[in-house]
Amino acid sequence: MAEVSSVNVASGSEEKGPEGLSQELPRPGTTISRVKLFDTMVDTFLQKLVAAGSYQRFTDCYKCFYQLQPEMTQRIYDKFITQLQTSIREEISEIKAEGNLEAVLNALDGIVEEGKDRKETAWRPSGIPEKDLRSTMVPYFLQQRDILQRRVQKQEAENRQLAEAVLAGRRQVEELQLQGQARQQAWQAKGHSPVWALASKLAT
Repeated sequence: MAEVSSVNVASGSEEKGPEGLSQELPRPGTTISRVKLFDTMVDTFLQKLVAAGSYQRFTDCYKCFYQLQPEMTQRIYDKFITQLQTSIREEISEIKAEGNLEAVLNALDGIVEEGKDRKETAWRPSGIPEKDLRSTMVPYFLQQRDILQRRVQKQEAENRQLAEAVLAGRRQVEELQLQGQARQQAWQAKGHSPVWALASKLAT
């Protein structure tokens, strides 16, 4: 297996990996999904890994065996590289699955796309910690103040309703007392008090 062949990337041509993969460079201004970018990085890493462990270097390490069995050496090298690439890809696939990496990267792409439509300037630190802290915390405290004020106003309204209900109850009690006193006075005006009339009847 020959060493990885590469063409000038800056010229916009293709780069071929050890497995015959070709990766066309995106046109300027083209948006690439982060998942595809991640896969491209993995492919590039494998290509450079194979290039670093080229067949020539492999045979230099095992010269005696290569001189005795050149075809066997070639097959061993090919199998080693294939298994190495397969193992690395499987490990990366497990990492992607465990971390739900594709969904996270796609969500990040969505956030970036949504941010392109926003016209307001994104927040940037000024370099002055006090100013940055104040600009971040003051809106939060103002929001909390508004929430507390609304709660206080609601509680005050409920307290007013309770006070009005208590006053209404007192007025009813006072009216009942006045009615009782009026009835008692009317009874007394007819002659005697109820107690004196009952005592007179018992005496006779």
